[in-house]
Amino acid sequence: MMHPLVAAAAIQFAVAFGPSVRSEPVTGRVFVFLARDSAPEPRFQGGTLGANAPFFGRDVSQLGPGQVAVIDASTPGFPIARLTEIPPGDYYVQAVLSVYTEFHRADGHTIWAHMDQWEGQHPMSSPGNLVSRIKRVHVAPGVGTVRLDLTEVIPPITVPADTKWIKHIKIQSAMLTKFWNHPMYLGAVVLLPRDYDAHPEQSYPVDYEQDHFSLAPPYHFQSEDPGTVDSTKQGRRAWVINLRQREGFRLYQDWTSDDFPRMLMVTFLHPTPYFDDSYAVNSANNGPYGDAIMQELIPYLESHFRIIRQPYARVLSGGSTGGWESLALQVQHPDFFGGAWVYYPDPVDFRQWGLVDIYSDTNAFMAPGTHWVIPERPMMRTAEGQVLITERQESQLEAVLGSHDRSAEQQDAWEAVYGPVGPDGYPAPLWDKRTGVIDHEVARYMRDHGYDLTAYLREHWGQLGPQLEGKLHFYVGDMDNFYLNMAVYRLDSLLHSSASFAYGRPAKGHGFRPTSTGEMLRVMADAIAKNAPH
Repeated sequence: MMHPLVAAAAIQFAVAFGPSVRSEPVTGRVFVFLARDSAPEPRFQGGTLGANAPFFGRDVSQLGPGQVAVIDASTPGFPIARLTEIPPGDYYVQAVLSVYTEFHRADGHTIWAHMDQWEGQHPMSSPGNLVSRIKRVHVAPGVGTVRLDLTEVIPPITVPADTKWIKHIKIQSAMLTKFWNHPMYLGAVVLLPRDYDAHPEQSYPVDYEQDHFSLAPPYHFQSEDPGTVDSTKQGRRAWVINLRQREGFRLYQDWTSDDFPRMLMVTFLHPTPYFDDSYAVNSANNGPYGDAIMQELIPYLESHFRIIRQPYARVLSGGSTGGWESLALQVQHPDFFGGAWVYYPDPVDFRQWGLVDIYSDTNAFMAPGTHWVIPERPMMRTAEGQVLITERQESQLEAVLGSHDRSAEQQDAWEAVYGPVGPDGYPAPLWDKRTGVIDHEVARYMRDHGYDLTAYLREHWGQLGPQLEGKLHFYVGDMDNFYLNMAVYRLDSLLHSSASFAYGRPAKGHGFRPTSTGEMLRVMADAIAKNAPH
């Protein structure tokens, strides 16, 4: 009798495109997704945390029209490792081909990677990538080869129209274009204060808000009341979207009220070939993004909008990736910015890379244990403590999404930002994605080049301490879903009374802030007013 988890060992998928779809050959990565439901499309049901429908991926090089890329039992997958482990049954199947660009970088390396099309490094929806129609397939022994034709090209992104409140900026960066030897762009979404046009003589302070790439307004600002959604009837995803919309409408109500402080909010846009965000610093793999933001993007913004060009009037805020960036920008440019409100930041101390100490641990997948019991290292949990994914599983996910650190996921992003260039021109891995073995030479590079912000502050505190006094404000939940509170605790023990720390208790997860966006902006405005010259 066949084991219930043994499927059709012989099944494979033949993926191809015709000359009417694309006439040039493609170097990139082919994916096949299998889902139990047809909606949303299978390509949106897998490939990210929380969307775990099985999918499989492999690289292709110069795949021409009519040529076939085969996804078979040898192709790696997530969360199911091989096609042979797919349970028999009916599935909705879809293929995607992510198109890579060849870069001849200024550092002498030539690499292939996905050029962001102003979508924020989402290969399943990136303009120019190829997609098949959804096909219903019965998976069972003896099915053989299933043909999936890539018949559609994802259309270009439509940038939202500017409004009275929101302006969208996109400029070509000379610095980044030179490094990548390819046109590269920076941008921003700008939220204007009430009566901005009515007072052309007035200039305003600014909150440079750091976040992942999005063409949406800062903090979901919107002028229409979205009402409420019942999660039990319309689903959790709809409920989460509605929650953000209601947060944005509340911000609109605050922002336009008579007594709200007048300021601008600006969200930076700086996707790279490795991630939707550069982390706003220079790096060996991404290039001089930090310099480009400071010397190109901010001067452009401050010359095109009436921003007060004084340190006291420039503050920073952001959560998660944006939290790390806010701290890094304030620390690296202590006399340019007047304060940073840092929400649940990515690891600010690499002794707590989540639960991994990249300097002393030998393996990222397994916590130190006894001879008989070696526990798996968790990477993500619920606020109640239930583990959702392990470091081993996250590494498996990223390995399927892209070889050579090209997954556009979290671990690969950190390696591209913080780590050295490997001999092949791609980021040197911090750990082996199959075994979890940590490369301590890479870890030391990250620390020695200033990306471990706690180590950097400790080393330079004699100079930075007086410049940062009272400027740093941290907020994190005591049960952050990605264990980010652990690194903040270590930074707290270093900074002591030189910064403020607020911990969400009990069981506050990723996304914790003590109050609404509007109230946090009032706090920033009070600090700006306090520090303004009189």
